[in-house]
Amino acid sequence: MRKIFVVAEIVGGAIDDSAFEMAGAARRLAESAPEEASIAAVLLGSDVAEMARKLAERFDEVVVYDDPSLEAPDGGVSGAVLADLFEKEKPLAVLIAHSNNGMDLAPALAVRLGMPMLADCLTLEWKESRLSGVRTVYAGKVHARVTAQQSDAGVLATVRPGAMPMPEGESSAGTVRDGEIPADRNAGRRSVRVIAPEAGEVDLTQAEKLVAVGRGIEDEENLEIVQSLAASLGAELACSRPIVDKNWLPKSRQVGTSGVSVKPKIYLAVGISGSFQHMGGVKGRPFLVAINKDPRAPIFGTADLGIVGDLLEIVPLLEEKVRAAKG
Repeated sequence: MRKIFVVAEIVGGAIDDSAFEMAGAARRLAESAPEEASIAAVLLGSDVAEMARKLAERFDEVVVYDDPSLEAPDGGVSGAVLADLFEKEKPLAVLIAHSNNGMDLAPALAVRLGMPMLADCLTLEWKESRLSGVRTVYAGKVHARVTAQQSDAGVLATVRPGAMPMPEGESSAGTVRDGEIPADRNAGRRSVRVIAPEAGEVDLTQAEKLVAVGRGIEDEENLEIVQSLAASLGAELACSRPIVDKNWLPKSRQVGTSGVSVKPKIYLAVGISGSFQHMGGVKGRPFLVAINKDPRAPIFGTADLGIVGDLLEIVPLLEEKVRAAKG
């Protein structure tokens, strides 16, 4: 029986949600695979025994590489360890998060193993026994289907964090085993330090309701209407990177791969296109409402409710309705 492997990523001392999102995707792929398959996770890090047990609740098997040399993410070292494992296992497929670390790791690993690679996938499925995915092109304006050639080495796919639904109610009694770290691994570089975003006056990671503003706001003075809407909803104000680049809001309020990751229950995106860099920081599948004048904005592909129109007209009207409903 061949395996579908998920490479789990550790962020901030905990397993990133992307590992569990990919667990659900891997399970669905295994159920519809062209041959019998099981799902397995690979975990690399230092002092990760408890994390491995948590992964075993979602996977049939967890392969653990627990060593101080693996404490800091490094595509070179991780690639050498994973290449050794996958050369022995001959997996059906390998899934890696399309994160900064994943983008460092995946391309070189695919070349090293001779694996076809699908990048930044929003969905994955088998098409005529070949792995097929949907990804965005032209800055998110178009969804394209890409399909990998069949390969005895398997196929590697990177998956956009937050694109796959988090599995609910699934449980497994997976086994945990230690992997053997190859002696010839060579980093070629060393980690100096990790620079985290500075703490601000508010912790967006704990907010249950967020109103986020993006490039579509056009002018700094227009921020006032979005701030007022957030206040009426009892929500915190967040933003995408262009707003921080213009110094309209502090870095502590930036959501995205270069900002903070958030897990609100409600996320209202105002004038945000929905790029990978921004949506990569929105975790946990909140109820997502999008307001954008471009009907082709990629955020409408993931929004639960979309409003096409001028935010300068819609936001004040929405605030009026909210305050009226509250009496």
